[in-house]
Amino acid sequence: MSTPTPPVPGHPTDRRTLLKVAGAGGLALTFSTATGQPAYAAPSRDRRRAYVLVVDGCRPDEIDSGLMPNLAALRADGRHFPRAHSMPVMETVPNHVMMMTGVRPDRSGVPANEIYDRALGATRTMDRPTDIRTTTVIERLGRQGFRTGTVLSKDYLYGVFGERATHRWEPFPLLPVTDHAPDVFTMEAALTMVEELDPHLVFVNLGDVDRVGHSDLTGGTLQALRRAALVSTDLQVGRFLDLLRSTGRWERSIVVVLADHSMDWSRPDRVVSLTGPLGEDRLLAGKVAVAQNGGADLLYWTGPDGQRARAVERMLRVARATEGVLSAHDRARTSWLRLGPNAGDVVAYCRAGWRFSDPDVVSNPIPGNHGHPATRAIPFFIGGGHPAAARAVSSTLAATVDVAPTIAEFFGIRGTPRGGWDGRSRI
Repeated sequence: MSTPTPPVPGHPTDRRTLLKVAGAGGLALTFSTATGQPAYAAPSRDRRRAYVLVVDGCRPDEIDSGLMPNLAALRADGRHFPRAHSMPVMETVPNHVMMMTGVRPDRSGVPANEIYDRALGATRTMDRPTDIRTTTVIERLGRQGFRTGTVLSKDYLYGVFGERATHRWEPFPLLPVTDHAPDVFTMEAALTMVEELDPHLVFVNLGDVDRVGHSDLTGGTLQALRRAALVSTDLQVGRFLDLLRSTGRWERSIVVVLADHSMDWSRPDRVVSLTGPLGEDRLLAGKVAVAQNGGADLLYWTGPDGQRARAVERMLRVARATEGVLSAHDRARTSWLRLGPNAGDVVAYCRAGWRFSDPDVVSNPIPGNHGHPATRAIPFFIGGGHPAAARAVSSTLAATVDVAPTIAEFFGIRGTPRGGWDGRSRI
């Protein structure tokens, strides 16, 4: 049962009400819910429901491992895209933003987890609601009378999507170091949101597989932890599917399952740090900022604009000559990247089995990383009892950016972003 708590006058949540809800497992949950907005009073006669479950950091082969039978069965009975992929940079924040905006980072404004903020003069995480510079499908649904909800296990995801959804759960409890809520708590919140608030769209991030993956050395006890996380997350997904079936929602729902990126592991000796080599160059020394994103480094020229072209060429030369670097690209002249100016001047990717660590070789001690092409492949399928999820296998090169147009078509949402979708509907 939910109990509304009025907001404190003058507080940023003035336009929202805090709902305290008792979860099925007895856990006390708090949801922030919009008040006085059309989305809150959305008509309930539209019985269609869409649920997006992101198994953060999951590799496609892990669905076939025998450790995730619920997800494997859902995939087998639904629309499967075995060639699906994450998009540059293969990190959590940009790919979740692409899922909900349907556009690439040059249009959304969010190219990576970490950027160098030129206005701030420092690197920072893209975790501000204002970082997203376009309209999400969450807002599009709200404007047309549909209720929406977010259940996001990671603090920075909760931050970047802000108050866009009708209902949102603040991740709790957050584990130290990982800054994420364990899947058992995240799923309890998702189940309770569906039962108590029944949004038309619920966007869920399950973070355990990713967070365990960052510490997985692919051997011994840590490998066992990765397997345990896969089993546990699959059980949580099973709970969600059981709820849809037992409450009569299954036949009118689609369940979109995908990952934001996969995972790659490196040995302790396979570390790339570009800060040192860049600092040894007379032109570049003290005039390049580095935003480290695990498998990708974003390089920003901070010197005089008149020297930018020469500096970019020098940065490319230094990066490409560094052991462990797969490729380096002039961001402004590499059309397929489509990362926008927030990604800096040069984008460097490491080889499979390597990782970036900046500003020095001990800055990134975790062996499991993503962001580079080795972590491009992801699972992507659409299950559920609605005819839109009818069984099929497609060879189409699907991507994270396809989620928003898929949701929009499912609900019959009119209009597209200015310039159209960068993705396409997969139903």
